[in-house]
Amino acid sequence: MKILLDTHIWLWLINEPEKIGRTLAHEIRNTENECWLSPISTWEVLVLAGKGRIRLRENTADWVTRATAPFREAAVTHEVAMATEQLSWKNRDPGDRFLAATAKVFGLTLATADTKLLGLGEIATLANR
Repeated sequence: MKILLDTHIWLWLINEPEKIGRTLAHEIRNTENECWLSPISTWEVLVLAGKGRIRLRENTADWVTRATAPFREAAVTHEVAMATEQLSWKNRDPGDRFLAATAKVFGLTLATADTKLLGLGEIATLANR
């Protein structure tokens, strides 16, 4: 399975691994699976840090380098950008739309605890259980 981590799942893996459900943790650790991360998640983290809603424990460049290193990068492409508008669901959050579109374009399974994203039908999802 190719798993795309939602931003909160990525942050929980780093800062609060106890929030990751047993099934999801097993799938992330499974060496037969690939774990992917979108630059949109990096952007979301930087926005949250800039607003003071989260604190990075080191300078931004070092944090991003360390925190993204274990994952494959899911590129933000023109095809992904167009796919954000082709999704049938009404969620207007740009981060969520980009993550869902990325999963759709690259055939990834989105790991999330966000009930707005689970069970969309247009993309495969993996609940935080």
